[in-house]
Amino acid sequence: MPGTVGRVPTPSAPTPGAPAGPGATSGAATVLAHPWADTPLGPPDGWDPAVRAVVDLVLASPVPMALLYGEDLVLLYNDGYAELIGDRHPAALGRPAGEVFADLWHDPGAGEVVTRVYRRGEPYLEREAVLPVDRHRAGPAEPAVFTRGYSPVRDSTGRIIGVLTVAAQTTQVTQQLQSLSDFAAALSGTLTLDDVARVTLRYCLHSFDADRVSFVVDEGSAWRMVRRVRGELLDEADERLPPLWRRLQADATIPIVVTARSGVSSFVTDGQPLRDNAADRHDQKIRAIASLPLRSTVIRGALTVGYQVAHPWSPAERALLAASAELVGQAAERARRFETQHGTAQLLQRSMLPEQLPDLPRLRIAARYDPGVDGNAAGGDFYDAFVLPTGALGVVLGDVAGHDVQAAARMGQVRAALRALALSDPRPDAVLGGLDRLVASLGTEGGTHELFVTVVFGVVEADREQITLASAGHPAPLIRRCPAEGDPVAEYVELPPAPPLGLGGRPRTVTVPFRPGDTLLLFSDGVVERRWQDLTAGLAGLGAAVTAATSGDPRALCAVASAAVPGATEDDVAVLAVEHAVKPSRSAGMEVPAEPTAPSRVRHWMTAQLTDWQVPEAVVGAAVLCTSELTTNALLHAGTAARVEIDLSPERLLVSVADSGTRGQVTRAQTDTLSSRGRGLGLIEELSDAWGTDPTVRGSTVWFEILIPSG
Repeated sequence: MPGTVGRVPTPSAPTPGAPAGPGATSGAATVLAHPWADTPLGPPDGWDPAVRAVVDLVLASPVPMALLYGEDLVLLYNDGYAELIGDRHPAALGRPAGEVFADLWHDPGAGEVVTRVYRRGEPYLEREAVLPVDRHRAGPAEPAVFTRGYSPVRDSTGRIIGVLTVAAQTTQVTQQLQSLSDFAAALSGTLTLDDVARVTLRYCLHSFDADRVSFVVDEGSAWRMVRRVRGELLDEADERLPPLWRRLQADATIPIVVTARSGVSSFVTDGQPLRDNAADRHDQKIRAIASLPLRSTVIRGALTVGYQVAHPWSPAERALLAASAELVGQAAERARRFETQHGTAQLLQRSMLPEQLPDLPRLRIAARYDPGVDGNAAGGDFYDAFVLPTGALGVVLGDVAGHDVQAAARMGQVRAALRALALSDPRPDAVLGGLDRLVASLGTEGGTHELFVTVVFGVVEADREQITLASAGHPAPLIRRCPAEGDPVAEYVELPPAPPLGLGGRPRTVTVPFRPGDTLLLFSDGVVERRWQDLTAGLAGLGAAVTAATSGDPRALCAVASAAVPGATEDDVAVLAVEHAVKPSRSAGMEVPAEPTAPSRVRHWMTAQLTDWQVPEAVVGAAVLCTSELTTNALLHAGTAARVEIDLSPERLLVSVADSGTRGQVTRAQTDTLSSRGRGLGLIEELSDAWGTDPTVRGSTVWFEILIPSG
């Protein structure tokens, strides 16, 4: 209908009545060639000068315009308007608008508006309208958003003889506003600055159709910046990995840092704004750039959007950029607060758990800890393993109710007291009896009897092939037995029941066999408890998963146990596994500094070590390749030093790469979706017999296992 908007061509405009010359467009020629003499408008040579001037304006305008003439509102329009009405053109020329747009004419805001302007002589402006472009076109109608205006047209005597309609496309602005709403929703789900950067770069690159986008935040006395450029190949694996931040000096003169320091926006329409600080050819090609500061009280930063061509920054675009920067600033402030709290909670948690587990020739030990809730609170789950004066191994796993600093503090008191009691008298019933009195005393001092602490403690005697265990209200441990003949089977230890600590209970002990090939598994209730599911089902699921495990290796069993029961849990998940090895294993480790040459050093060290141990060449090659890639990923994405550990038994080679970063954990992904930045995981998938990730309070550990061929 009149005023509906689509693409905007740029026609030339010949003088009305003149023959179409070289400068005339086909659309203008079509208009002038129309038999106007057969219409109320009459032949062009008889047009009133005022009407002739309006026609000149219509045909010369790059904006969709139309003249609706006389009582019948006969249509005369330009190429832009012809684009809008589609198949109605050219038949619409010289015909009454009410006939041409009969299917739309009686809709609200359509024919009545044009008629009113013609009758009353009052201009009309509709700032936003959403109507189908052309109902005659095939397929679903595409909504177009536009601003349209109608003005009365007068002849030389001042008499109203028609209506001029002008339409301005606003669909892009509306889409950008909708995109801004989606951006705000996406930012609301971010927790860390990595998350904020990922969402911000993706949004700005697509919404503003930019060639380059960057984001910077302060980092003490310096800055760290991350950027994305048009055409950069990022697949699913890249999106999951942390962004690659670039460190900048405090006095850097790059526009984004200048804006972040000053808090003042800047807009370069055309030039070479990054010439003096270009990191690569992408920066060198940028000609126009907008830099906007983040408005925040707790974090300094800025956002830039750049183009490789000259770009005039319209007022509407500047306002949209400012609104985007405002949203980013709010999200960055929340993320900075979260990371500060998260770091404090993790620091507290780290101080409560053992730095290293014992390294014994016949006992292999591993643990896994997944913080519950959102990882922003210190939890009360704990584990420990230590060598007793008798030479036996003491193992413990407990749970202090709560997810706050107080729960973590109580957990630290209980863990420290347990070790002290065990070193004095390692009998499990005596240790738990002493802990019961401690927890009761803590409750009395705190004026509360709501302390809820459960714990299981055991003494592993490898030389006697037995374990002595006692529990205070904690789930019974699981033992995966691996007989010389027959299939492995997992069974729960039948422990005498006892109440949680602090209630005056008298825990009793039980001693069970622990032969070579067996693996003990201690776990917290977060492993088996799920909301709306019976605990029995969780215990059965864990038992079945451990039975079906391909190996009794403790690290592998920790991973199996953590994922055994489907469904999310809000509780912490802690697992401790101890394997009684059939034969002693050999172990070695290497600290890997955060340096570019580190992967090469790891390859040489590991090749020499495995060759010295006479590991088959095929296993050495696969293990060295996988370890090199994992070391590279750890250094690249965690940004910290790493540690490589290898453990060789007659059956398998176990390799782990641990970092101390806290930017998130690696997620299993299909090999064909992994990019070069994530290819280490794809190699593990192909070259190892088993692999997994261990998120801990000290970072992340990726490990893999390769079986040693027999014979």
